[in-house]
Amino acid sequence: MVAYNDRMDKVFKALADSSRRQLLDELFKKNGQTLNELCEHLEMTRQSVTKHLLILEEANLILIVWQGRNKIHYLNVEPIGEIYDRWISKYDRDRIEALLELKKRLEAED
Repeated sequence: MVAYNDRMDKVFKALADSSRRQLLDELFKKNGQTLNELCEHLEMTRQSVTKHLLILEEANLILIVWQGRNKIHYLNVEPIGEIYDRWISKYDRDRIEALLELKKRLEAED
């Protein structure tokens, strides 16, 4: 349980910053980008982008693959899927059930 909490804490910390969310959005649009490609989308120094990428990598939100001398960054959606499964989906379920119940009642009135 402690390892899970530490891992999720890193994910939430990484997602708390708008620049890191923007990096993830850019990888969602086009997965597999170099540092230079990612820097084109942000108004910050290369050093700052590198620091943000390290935090995302520590949170397991991005994966790194070396292709020769190029370091390619890929989005890893697994931690976000865990967040959805653990916290978000249970709230969606209630809404969906409420909409289904409303639909049944409306159909019954016809």
